[in-house]
Amino acid sequence: MGLKEEFEEYAEKAKTLPENTTNENKLTLYALYKQATVGPVNTSRPGMFNIKDRAKWDAWKAAEGKSKEDAMSDYITKVKQLQEEAAAAS
Repeated sequence: MGLKEEFEEYAEKAKTLPENTTNENKLTLYALYKQATVGPVNTSRPGMFNIKDRAKWDAWKAAEGKSKEDAMSDYITKVKQLQEEAAAAS
């Protein structure tokens, strides 16, 4: 299985993570996913009253230096880690 296929598989698995996954972890996954699929940030930063979208934009901006391959690999690793934590907690 290639990196792209594995990435897509873990993107599906990420949808089944527990509700109590922290916002910090969700933002990390979001940033890595966007970096892997879109590349560097291509929109302007949302206004200060749009807190949720601004946090997502900031997280994505923080991942900007990563290649798409590195972002995919890091995303897979993060989903695995969160799955293990969820399994250990249940």
